[in-house]
Order: sequence, then C-alpha cells, then structure tokens
Amino acid sequence: MKILIGLGNPGKEYEKTFHNIGFEVVDCLAKRLGIKFSKKGCKAIYGEAKLNGQKIVLAKPQTFMNLSGESVLMFKNKFKDAEIVVICDDFDLEKGKLRFRLHGSGGTHNGLRNIVSLIGENFARLRVGIGQPDKPIVTFVLSKMDDSYDSIIEKASEELIKICDSKTN
Repeated sequence: MKILIGLGNPGKEYEKTFHNIGFEVVDCLAKRLGIKFSKKGCKAIYGEAKLNGQKIVLAKPQTFMNLSGESVLMFKNKFKDAEIVVICDDFDLEKGKLRFRLHGSGGTHNGLRNIVSLIGENFARLRVGIGQPDKPIVTFVLSKMDDSYDSIIEKASEELIKICDSKTN
C-alpha cells in the first residue's frame, strides 16, 4: 500500500499557487484514476483506490504547509505498513525538473522540515521544480502558477504511477 500525500495550503486563495503544486499533482492523478477526495481524517481529505492491484491513498493535508507533518504522522500511524510518498514544490530545482528520493532532509522546504521533525527522514518524496524565485521566497511560493505548469503537473502525476509500481521504502 502507498499513501501519496500532496503538500499545499487549504483554501481557495492558495489554489494554483506554487506552494500547492503537491495538491495539483495528486488532483491530476485522482482525475486520471477516478478517485474522489471523499474521506476526512488524519487532518486531511483523501480518497482510496487500487492501482495495478495495489491499494493507494491520495491525500491533501488540511493543515497549513508548515504543519504538514501532523497529517503525515497521523497517516503513518493509521496505515502502519504503508509506504509514504510526499509530493511538494522545490524552488531549488529548475522549472519542470522532478527529483525522487527515498529519504533525506527537509532542505529549504518548511513542509518537509516539519514532516522530518515528526517522523524522521525515512519517507519518499517527489520534489517538483518550480524554478528560482524572482521575488522574496514567501511571495514567490504563494503566487499563482501560469498554464505552462500544467504539463509539469501531468508529468509528475505520471511519475507517481511509476512510483506506485515500484517498492519505495
């Protein structure tokens, strides 16, 4: 079983912002697989389905980004043997580049830092490059993405399907 957790901030004002690219990627995958975010729990909204015979959970924490770890910890405790994959933005990667790692630090990402502080470094993560900020970091990550990111979101959702077919932990 895999739990794919897209990071973002809840609320309409944050839709389509760089910091919500994790939400956008799991939304894209949910649409492809016909998954509805119909469940509430673990401080998140989520949906479940089977992909190639394996149960997957797609989740969007409803905490704000800097408290994402609270939701991830709850999923880890609820689904004890599940493999967790976190999807998030990364301004240290060039626009459109994807980086998948099985473990590591939180780096410069506050959501990942919070997760690491609560569950440690041993969880997979797919970072989606959004490019270097042209303004202060907080202003940049909370600004709206243009349509050129749609293909990047699609590419990242395709990568998640490949990840679901492999052993990540």
